[in-house]
Amino acid sequence: MEDRFQLLAKKLSGELYWDNVMRTVYATDASAYQETPLAVAHPKTNQDIQTLIRFADENQITLIPRAAGTSLAGQVVGKGLVVDISKHMTQILEINEKGRWVRVQPGVIRDDLNKVLLPYGLFFGPETSTASRAMIGGMVGNNSCGLHSIVWGTTRDHLLAVKGYLSDGSEVEFRELTDKEFEQKKFNPLDFGVSNFIEQIPANRKFEHRIYNRLDQLLSNTENQTAITDNFPKPTIRRRNSGYALDAFLPYYKGSSPNKFNLSKLIAGSEGTLMFLTEIKLNLLPLPPKETAIVCIHANSIDEALRVNQLAMQYHAPMASELVDKYILDFTNGHPEYHKNRFFIEGDPQAILMVEFMEETQEAVAQRAEKLVADLKQAGLGYAYPVIYGEPTKQVWDVRKAGLGLIRNLPGDTQPVNLIEDCAVDVTDLPAYIRELEQLLQQYNLTYSMYAHAGAGELHVEPMINLKTSEGNSLFREILAKTAALVKKYGGALSGEHGDGRLRGEFIPFMMGDKVYQLFKEVKRIFDPNGVFNAGKIVDTPPMNAFLRYKPDHSYANVDTVFSFSRQENVLRLTEKCSGSGDCRKTHLTGGTMCPSYMATRDEKDTTRARANSLRDFLTKLPSSYAGSEGGKAAFMDKAGQGVARRARVVKEVMDLCLSCKGCKSECPSNVDIAKLKAEFLQHYHDVNGIPLRSWLVGNFAKQMQVASMTPWVYNIIFGTTAIRKIANRFAGFHPDRTMPLLAKTPLKKWYDARVLEQANHPVKTNSSKVVYLFCDEFTNFNDVEIGKKTIFLLEKLGYTVIIPEHHESGRSYLSKGMVRDAQTLAVKNVELLKDLITAEAPLIGIEPSAILSFRDEYIDLVPESLQPTAIKLAENALLIEEFFVREINAGNIRKEQFNQEKRLIKLHGHCHQKALASVVPTKKMLSLPANYEVQLIPSGCCGMAGSFGYEREHYAVSMKIGELVLFPTIRQQPEDVIIAAPGTSCRHQIHDGTHRKALHPVEVLFEALV
Repeated sequence: MEDRFQLLAKKLSGELYWDNVMRTVYATDASAYQETPLAVAHPKTNQDIQTLIRFADENQITLIPRAAGTSLAGQVVGKGLVVDISKHMTQILEINEKGRWVRVQPGVIRDDLNKVLLPYGLFFGPETSTASRAMIGGMVGNNSCGLHSIVWGTTRDHLLAVKGYLSDGSEVEFRELTDKEFEQKKFNPLDFGVSNFIEQIPANRKFEHRIYNRLDQLLSNTENQTAITDNFPKPTIRRRNSGYALDAFLPYYKGSSPNKFNLSKLIAGSEGTLMFLTEIKLNLLPLPPKETAIVCIHANSIDEALRVNQLAMQYHAPMASELVDKYILDFTNGHPEYHKNRFFIEGDPQAILMVEFMEETQEAVAQRAEKLVADLKQAGLGYAYPVIYGEPTKQVWDVRKAGLGLIRNLPGDTQPVNLIEDCAVDVTDLPAYIRELEQLLQQYNLTYSMYAHAGAGELHVEPMINLKTSEGNSLFREILAKTAALVKKYGGALSGEHGDGRLRGEFIPFMMGDKVYQLFKEVKRIFDPNGVFNAGKIVDTPPMNAFLRYKPDHSYANVDTVFSFSRQENVLRLTEKCSGSGDCRKTHLTGGTMCPSYMATRDEKDTTRARANSLRDFLTKLPSSYAGSEGGKAAFMDKAGQGVARRARVVKEVMDLCLSCKGCKSECPSNVDIAKLKAEFLQHYHDVNGIPLRSWLVGNFAKQMQVASMTPWVYNIIFGTTAIRKIANRFAGFHPDRTMPLLAKTPLKKWYDARVLEQANHPVKTNSSKVVYLFCDEFTNFNDVEIGKKTIFLLEKLGYTVIIPEHHESGRSYLSKGMVRDAQTLAVKNVELLKDLITAEAPLIGIEPSAILSFRDEYIDLVPESLQPTAIKLAENALLIEEFFVREINAGNIRKEQFNQEKRLIKLHGHCHQKALASVVPTKKMLSLPANYEVQLIPSGCCGMAGSFGYEREHYAVSMKIGELVLFPTIRQQPEDVIIAAPGTSCRHQIHDGTHRKALHPVEVLFEALV
């Protein structure tokens, strides 16, 4: 097959991969399934799609269309050729403001589309909880709808037309047809015995005519119409995505609909099994009313919340009615990202129903909210009814949308499974259905969570099952089978919007009856007789409990790690927390930090999800006798041939573009800390293969700078002279165009010691009793000495005594290169040296975020268990200097009057570790201290430098591309008198190289503002 792939690759404008790395990355989606594909394509043009279709047909393989890969039913997993349209097919082709429609390629992200449509006063309504990365092509495939579906409908409701390719490679457009056009389309001369007219139909249209003709025969058959009417879900259930949407065409054939025949409606929800989309035309809506209110009804039980839902839906016509149960609410408590969103929660509700209203005025929306609350109180439903207005409603919805990722923080092998999460019934049937479903789950003693679309009759119910056991594997199927019977009893849909895929396809014959299932198979044969498109989905699916991620009753290796993973149970468990929900597939338009390399490359390989999954796959295949065994060493051996050693190289390559920005630790709903996982993996890899020279040089940065500082002029001549620097950079493996930070004449610690000695000999009276300890990090000590001095001068001027205590370097450079044991040695030494010195009254403060935050992050997991309580206590009093300033400002110890009143504008770029582990808010507040200083945050993620990453030859281009997303363009637009501020040394260097502007540390800004 490799030879054929090589020939195919030459015919494509886009990329084709059949290596182990990409095949591993695309073996999973957001479902429980895992199957390695044959290859992966990133098509650039329509011609690429046509070429791939013909290749698949000729070689009897199936194409698997893939967008964001957030499918929960395994729609994009299989042994075929994955065709990922998310990288190149991302253009908005046409916006028609007057006609209120838009044409897009399938890789356009829903939220990004709406940002572009905003100036037109229009938007695309359907919105899944994954709308920040869900793509229009995938939304068509699954007929997605989201939390406002009761008002804005499903994707099918807004689908006007689609273009793409049929399974014979012919191009087609499916759109609304007049009756005359439909008659022409379905005319097949061969069927009418007029074969002499067949030549009148162009060759590339014959298959299209055949499709129309045969579908018309199928749908116009009265027996088929009766079977569809009798077996499809109740018409009142809007969320209906089981099988193919044949019921959507019955009104046309019965003359009860003004709509014309439009085959694009059948393509919606077909999961890429009927054609390959290249262009989608969507209906748009006027922007919703400006004022928003969410009534957060606190209920004493799920049943009570669903009775509230009935009342709200029957009498109040809300925009949305969404449920979150106690199980999920509890997971937000203490979560680094979501705890702040709990501001509206009162007491300990068993469930909260979030009912949203929108109106043009605050008064009108308040009246509707108050009317609902009054009716609920009169009915005796609920116990608290906080009403949230405006911008804070986004935080309320964030609690709702984070459900799937949050519950992945459950300890143990028993985990939530996507299984019966997409069943929909009529809203009036919902309380009774849920009561019976709860009884069923309780019979099996299963824990479960419930959340989402109560207003649409669909709750995401996720039971907790251990799929690593044979019992759990069997239970997985048994629960779905019994739930299917329950859903059928209520005339519901087994799939509301998540689709059948390979999860529910097996149960379609039971749900719809054999007659309707045979109609579905016939539809598939009409469109795709050779199984070119996404075979094994919807029809002819394998058993639903086959090809799961875990082999039942498999014995997993117990990996002895340097970091402690006890808070996550073990290293494997941390990788397993990745739900596959794709929150890491952010663009610069989405905002946030995670994941900077993906934002630049738009390659799935560079997502947090890909890194977690590749490492999980590797760890699950380690020999069970891994620890201390020769087999364990062979697993990491770079030159070993096959098996698990090959997977180690896959992990290494997938981790390569991880900048260790830490964004995933806070922005991933499951807190999958890839920076920690990468460092641990590299340590084991180095143990077997040795440390590369460049990694050794970077890791030992402080030692090298200590030597170089003896003759700093030599170092500065080498790296301060362009021609010589380029030669030196090449020798070290750095990019020749990257400038290097120069050495100060005297290290900060040496200057400080000399100053202390001089002060001892010539004592100066001081009234200060306020002592702070400054952590003299390795970057400030050797390169940013002037910033260190200004920190000391500033604090002294404000009345503090500054002491640099005895300590070692932070170990940040070791951590960045996977030299975890070296970092561990430093962590232990620093904790021991500082534990009896640092208190809340005399904190340890740092001016380089990545260094001081090591105390709050890695040190806790690096020190021995006996030292952990001490490390945690020290971490509580290890502060960014900005945090210290805010504390003292709030205490009244630092005041505006101590600074000038000059008017200045400051553009602030926050350090990524600061964003992930602390906050940029204290920096903004610190810089806003002078009366007329205005601080504006640059909406950038990571700057792209990330320690040594941006210096390295092979990473330089990606580093600069990350900077060009938001940071560089924003800074270039600023007048010269605007102050650019950045706490991170790497950030300031990146800004210099990318924009030729000097960025200041916040300390420098305040020092210059002193009166």
